[in-house]
Amino acid sequence: MAKKIPLKIAIAEYPHTSAIRDGSIPIEGVDPEFVTVVPQIAAYRRMVRQVEFDVCEIAPTTYMIARAYGSPFVALPIFVTRHFHHGGLLVRPELGIKHPKDLEGRKVGVRAYSVTTGVWTRGIFIDEFGMDTSKVTWVVDDEEHVQQLKLPANVEHAPKGTSLFAMMKNGELAAGFAANAGIGRSGDPQGGWKTEDTSMWPDLFPDAHEREAEWYKRTGIYPMHATIVVKDSVLAEHPWVARSLHDAFDRAKQDWLVKMRSGELDGANEKKYKKISQIVGPDPLPYGMEANLPTILKLEDTAWKQGLIPQRVALENAWVDPLKV
Repeated sequence: MAKKIPLKIAIAEYPHTSAIRDGSIPIEGVDPEFVTVVPQIAAYRRMVRQVEFDVCEIAPTTYMIARAYGSPFVALPIFVTRHFHHGGLLVRPELGIKHPKDLEGRKVGVRAYSVTTGVWTRGIFIDEFGMDTSKVTWVVDDEEHVQQLKLPANVEHAPKGTSLFAMMKNGELAAGFAANAGIGRSGDPQGGWKTEDTSMWPDLFPDAHEREAEWYKRTGIYPMHATIVVKDSVLAEHPWVARSLHDAFDRAKQDWLVKMRSGELDGANEKKYKKISQIVGPDPLPYGMEANLPTILKLEDTAWKQGLIPQRVALENAWVDPLKV
């Protein structure tokens, strides 16, 4: 590794990744060219459609679908955003929706059917509450990242020029996912989304935090939302890159954890992960295969059961353990 190799890298800037992006924590053996894509979701599409980057942060469900269709990049167990999913589904209060099964026979808004938030939440509703997801009409207003994906018959597109937020407001939807996953924004995905105020709609589970804590204690599943992927060709020629990436991300995270615990950093990101730490323990962003294997297997199984992947991909063909390279 005497000579550094150039890699084009598209990762978002978080407090726990900023030291990598600004170069204060180097990626050993790598001369990185960081590409800023705003929003990062646009990089997902560029990666799965054009394989534009050598290293990219991407939604894990998007990755699993892309890999199942033969995309030439592989994932590392480095998850830079995470949260639970018993909360975040907003309902129209006058409909008396108290249980996931109450959604059967109704329309629910989600940005795209394969959006990871929707996949995790549907999985919980199916496994924990017996909801028949095929009896719900899922209304989407964006295209899927992976163009080969065939959507089930109970997915329909919102009318052109109409946002999920407007449909929820007009009573055309019984429920919808909050924030960027659904009804929390409106506008043109090419020209930029506008954030909408959804405070008039209550969460299906007002006690979501307590439910999430119980679920994690019982299952050990901690949903992930952003995965680092690397081109197959890069790792074929330079397998050590996996370990270099892991070590850089881990060092940046450890430094961030010290600052978070001391109170030096106390922004929205830190408040979020401090709350999650009450459930998962002192490291709210665990990296590595051993710590994440149950969650990886659960998401893959969930994607399979929801018809998102055409075939199951063997673990060793979908994930590289950077500590064993």
